[in-house]
This record gives sequence, C-alpha cells and structure tokens, in this order.
Amino acid sequence: TALEADGWVGFSDEARGRGRPIRLWHLTDQAWQRFPDTHSELTLQLIDDVQQLFGESGLDQLIARREQQMLSRYQARLTQPALVDKLTALKELRSREGYMADMSQEEDGSWLWWESHCPICAAARACRGFCRSELALFRQLLAPAGVEREQYLLDGDRRCLYRIRPPQA
Repeated sequence: TALEADGWVGFSDEARGRGRPIRLWHLTDQAWQRFPDTHSELTLQLIDDVQQLFGESGLDQLIARREQQMLSRYQARLTQPALVDKLTALKELRSREGYMADMSQEEDGSWLWWESHCPICAAARACRGFCRSELALFRQLLAPAGVEREQYLLDGDRRCLYRIRPPQA
C-alpha cells in the first residue's frame, strides 16, 4: 500500500476463472527509472550507425543473425517434446536474461506467457524489428503450437503477453 501511495507500483485486476479476480501488481514509470539502463545510449547509437552505414537491409541482417543465434542457443536447452516442458525451460532462460518471464495455463488448455520486463526496450523502441524477431523465435521454438501476442509493452501495455495454443490432437 505504501509503494502504491508513493507512486512506485500500480495494479490491475484480472479475472481468471471462478472466484474473485486476482490483483496483478506492476512497476510504474517512476519505478522503472530506478533501474538504470546504462547500455541504452550505446545500443541506440549502434543501431543508428548500422542504419547509416548499411541501410535498413543491414539492420535486418543484424536482427536475423541475432534471431538465429538465439534460436540455436534456446533449442539446445528446449530438448523435451512436451509444450509445458519447453515453456518451463524457456521461462528460466528468458528470466535469466532479465525478461521476468512467467506463464499460466488457461481453462481452455492454452497457455498465457508474459514478460514483465524488457531488457532490450531501448533497442526495441528504436527498431521494432527486434520484437518481430522475438515473436518469430517463439513461433519456431514452440511449433507446432500457435503463438500470438495479445499485449505489447511498446503499445502502452504493462507487459508483453502471448497466448500459446497447443496443436489440435
């Protein structure tokens, strides 16, 4: 309550099945400023330099290379065939990278996957190709499950939220 009163946290209530809605807390913009992003200035300068020197196609190639590197690294860790096992391993990997990933299964059998922090937010704001690449990465890693983004931090949502639908039997 004190953190909310001081403007550090906010909340939203979310219905999840029967019973009372659950209260989901999140950091406010004021609180995010307490987590310095010392790499953002360098990252933004590098993105601008790549665009200036090599054009949009150069930046696209850079993002594609990053996507392939992440795909290889993640695939080496997501070795179990069950979707829940893949999601659990991916959650651990992404959380270690600073994304604050979490997940829950819905009554319809789909999964909600969310990332409450974006450690590459400055780069993503400058070039949304990073976000498109991450969505493509999730789709490749979790195939044949379907992956759709339902909330997007850069569109003003408090997190990036994905719905993962298992393939029909």
